[in-house]
Amino acid sequence: MKGIRKMKKMKSLISIVLVLVLALSLTACGEKTTPETPATPAETETPASETPDASAEVGEYNWNLAIDSPEDTVTFLYGKKFADLVSEASGGKMKIQIFANGTLGGDREALESCLGGDVNFIVQTTAPQVNFMPKLAVFDLPVAYATIDEVRAALDNSDFMSTINQVYADGGYKLLGYADQSFRIMSTNKKVESMDDFKGQKIRTMENPNHLAFWKALGANPAPMAFAEVYIGLQQGTIDAQENPYEVIVANKLYEQQKYVVQTNHIPHILSLITNKALYDGLNDAEKAIIDEAVTEAKAYAREQADSRAEERMNAIKDSGTEVVPVSAELYEQIKTAVQPVFDEIRSQVGDDLVDAYLGE
Repeated sequence: MKGIRKMKKMKSLISIVLVLVLALSLTACGEKTTPETPATPAETETPASETPDASAEVGEYNWNLAIDSPEDTVTFLYGKKFADLVSEASGGKMKIQIFANGTLGGDREALESCLGGDVNFIVQTTAPQVNFMPKLAVFDLPVAYATIDEVRAALDNSDFMSTINQVYADGGYKLLGYADQSFRIMSTNKKVESMDDFKGQKIRTMENPNHLAFWKALGANPAPMAFAEVYIGLQQGTIDAQENPYEVIVANKLYEQQKYVVQTNHIPHILSLITNKALYDGLNDAEKAIIDEAVTEAKAYAREQADSRAEERMNAIKDSGTEVVPVSAELYEQIKTAVQPVFDEIRSQVGDDLVDAYLGE
């Protein structure tokens, strides 16, 4: 009898050992492990269909976000809101540190670094991206829309976004979302009330061939220049004028060196939030969901800020003694006629499908 009992105990012990070995091997085969914690009665009764807390599924990340603009701009607010929302939704696991004022390089340098993986996220206007992704010239179509609400409706169109997303993907980037700083406008020391008033003015532009072509069509003398040199250029008279949205003009106090701000509203100043395509594709579903939801909320917030700050910025310009000059309906139509060849050239470069999707035609 004692021998039988011993054999039974041995079999029981062997069974327990086999179970433990099997459990350990299964744990070792998993890609992610989490510290073991005793399950409470409430945890064991949770239905399997319920979605677990997303913060338990995300990894630890320390990312950077590059911005070439000052902190007191919608560009910065867009990026800051996005970073805060990502951190909050991930329980602090997905951290994004913002570097403003071109700390990580100007627009072009940031784009190159993002493609190389040294910069993780960027908030910037689309103009410098044309040199990397030529089809983004669709946003350079001059005087295509009269109001910023029309522009936003075009950007939110699912068919258009599907097409433009592929443009970024082909370039190695992932477009996350678009906000804006309303339109780009002109500041100058010569009052502009007719087409003749544009002639001969040396105006600083971004390094974008379509922007240059626009001002040449108006008879001005466009000159690409690093943004950091614009204030001094206006102060020393090496340039007569420049063009930017209200936000940038006020944040950098460019109005201090200009007598007039002319509401040309020639091109929308669209703000893109982008990342490296490989970085985004490498995230799991929970991490992508956090990024996507943060972008959606940050975009809405940035647009609200752009609208609420517009009047405040305009008043700051007026209070300084700089005159804000509206463009008459007649002059606006004359501008459209003068730049029609530029419009047509961009269409030929970009293609009818993309242009028509943007214009809703």
